[in-house]
Amino acid sequence: MKIRVAVVFGGRSGEHEISLRSARAVISHLDPDRYQTSEIVIDKDGRWHPRPILPEPGAHPEIDVVFPVLHGTFGEDGTVQGLLELADLPYVGAGVMASSVSMDKEMMKRVCRERMLPIVDYVTLARGAADPVPACAALGFPVFVKPANLGSSVGISKAHDADELRAAIALAAEFDLKIVVERAIAGRELECAVLGNQAPQASQPCEILPSREFYDYEDKYLLDLARTEVPAKLDPATTAELRRLAVECFKAVECEGMGRVDFLLESATGKLYLNEINTIPGFTSISMYPKMWEHSGLEFPALLDRLIALALERHERKKATRFTR
Repeated sequence: MKIRVAVVFGGRSGEHEISLRSARAVISHLDPDRYQTSEIVIDKDGRWHPRPILPEPGAHPEIDVVFPVLHGTFGEDGTVQGLLELADLPYVGAGVMASSVSMDKEMMKRVCRERMLPIVDYVTLARGAADPVPACAALGFPVFVKPANLGSSVGISKAHDADELRAAIALAAEFDLKIVVERAIAGRELECAVLGNQAPQASQPCEILPSREFYDYEDKYLLDLARTEVPAKLDPATTAELRRLAVECFKAVECEGMGRVDFLLESATGKLYLNEINTIPGFTSISMYPKMWEHSGLEFPALLDRLIALALERHERKKATRFTR
């Protein structure tokens, strides 16, 4: 009997178009002999088509498992995951808390710092705060300015002086109430894919070689000029440490299913820094999460099989939990 998979995609976020591309790739690689696939699209206004998922246990007997392919706000931040928990539906990827913590760049850094994992020095600002320049003085220039709760490099800028910093903060504030300002690391951009529930494993890492000053939205999705190397050309010790840190970050935020952990390798010191973790990484034709697993011996269809199996296994495990006395 086929497993009935509902792929949910689109969403009310700045990453709507990326979600559409990721979902198409997922749907095209799901084995039709194993899965009966249905599509649920959330438009840019937040309306669900052809119908919404209701937050009631048993309301959707036609769905065995949900595969959320939602990037950014209202999809990767724990909101949809909370809906699926209320509906008592198995779903691929991280749960409510891990999704929320991972999506918020400041909270992710707090959790990693508590676990003594290496993070870049940063300052957090609120939208509409007073002159931000003095608050960021200790970081020096250049700095990266980011909305705290967004992905795909949307709203991110690199500031080289006070005027650019103010402009970058104004841009980031268009996308979020909270802004993170980080010390810029001169070095290499690396990524590592993690897969699993209680015993997560890390793939071989990759390196991103941007065509611009940093790997921004245009470089990721529009220019088609950035290059990637899989596996990254690292010495064995650095590779092993990066993979270890990727799993430790995944565990620290209590992620399950999948996650892509992004790193910075500082040229001057050789030190690895955790940059962020993405709980619903891209699945487009250029996305590195499936490519890293493919290089590590897990082809795209088999990766999807594994993610769905992990979702069903976690849901089955949770059935032993009591919710009433």
